[in-house]
Amino acid sequence: MKIGVLGGDGYCGWATALYLSARGHSVSIVDNFLRRQWDHELGVQTLTPIQPLSDRLKVWHGLTAKQIELFVGDVTDYEFLSSYLQTFEPEAVVHFAEQRSAPYSMIDRKHAVFTQVNNLVGTLNLLFAIREFNPQCHLVKLGTMGEYGTPNIDIEEGYLTVEHNGRRDVLPYPKQPGSFYHLSKVHDSHNIMFTCRAWGLRATDLNQGVVFGTMTDEVALDEGLINRFDYDEVFGTVLNRFCVQAVTGKPLTVYGKGGQTRGFLDIRDTVRCVEIACLNPALEGEFRVFNQFTEQFSVLELAHLVKTAAEKLGFGVEISHLADPRVEAEEHYYNAKHSKLIELGLEPHLLSDSLLDSLINIAVKYRDRIDLSSMAPQINWRKPRNERRPQPAQTAPLGLSEEPFARPEGLGEWSDPRWVAEDCETAGAQSNTRPRSVPRAFPGSARG
Repeated sequence: MKIGVLGGDGYCGWATALYLSARGHSVSIVDNFLRRQWDHELGVQTLTPIQPLSDRLKVWHGLTAKQIELFVGDVTDYEFLSSYLQTFEPEAVVHFAEQRSAPYSMIDRKHAVFTQVNNLVGTLNLLFAIREFNPQCHLVKLGTMGEYGTPNIDIEEGYLTVEHNGRRDVLPYPKQPGSFYHLSKVHDSHNIMFTCRAWGLRATDLNQGVVFGTMTDEVALDEGLINRFDYDEVFGTVLNRFCVQAVTGKPLTVYGKGGQTRGFLDIRDTVRCVEIACLNPALEGEFRVFNQFTEQFSVLELAHLVKTAAEKLGFGVEISHLADPRVEAEEHYYNAKHSKLIELGLEPHLLSDSLLDSLINIAVKYRDRIDLSSMAPQINWRKPRNERRPQPAQTAPLGLSEEPFARPEGLGEWSDPRWVAEDCETAGAQSNTRPRSVPRAFPGSARG
């Protein structure tokens, strides 16, 4: 099957592209490397030393003899995107190419506007390009469970049966998004639903929970394929942050009471869910919604799980509570349905002691790259303007478990994200992953 992965240099996109390629699909990546530029803007770096995309693709080709085509460009550029669809002619397009951080969207007016313009224009461009050039293409769009909020009733998969004044209907489930980013996802969903109804497009909306893990079978093949491990306050996940805090002797920082409950899933399940959606496409004119997560935890439950796992490995761990910078319920009912993907064949990888150990060991292995200052919350949801400034780097203590987690010999350092696009273009010209276009500097759409 020919599958395009938009935002294929990001966390979910990279793992998905490799998985689909390994499974025998013909895969292309579309990206403009903006996710790397955001790290530079924020003064942070992902914990793991990821390589330029052209180098990653060259490693993959050398190991597997499988080629993933690279198209460098911006999905908010309609001419580029329509040219891509006509050139590659995908049967399915997986859309990760959006600004995906709620905190980033809440920094100030500029970041809120950028998030909504970037995400909505990119998705609208994709819908128009599919309609004009490839109307049978199945759109698999990454949504978020955050679209629903935390209602005091069960969360269904996309639709709710309603009885009102003696009449009955099936309607889209009510949305209560908690940030300008989540609002952009809600608007995306409405736009996609409308074009399915008006133009007969076919689309699957994967409302994904919080993803954990860095390793898939494909990523594990070589250090040059390593995926992101984000732990900073803007793009990092709570589980990653807790693991980094545990190995550096810092308290695990729980926002508020810690009763905030969300759905979670392993990155290995993310990639499998995407393939399941591609292989079982929506019908013509159908807007289908799957809730994509496998289990749910409160933040405080996660903190205690990490604390227990880290203490077994010899770390002393404490839990502290900070005032919640977000506007959210700190204790609430949460019961979200998530059966459709399991019915189609998903076999979940649940959060286990061994997986927690592996996440903690990754934090130990790359502890020389940890910047403790990047985890301090500086973005307050209640303020329209947050003066977020990169803080002086605070390196982690180096006296923890020197062996056997030493960095492998010859492993390169982080590339300055200002030059990543240039590096990729140069490297691509010398390999089988030649970019098909050049990116614009700003704005753009690279999924994190």
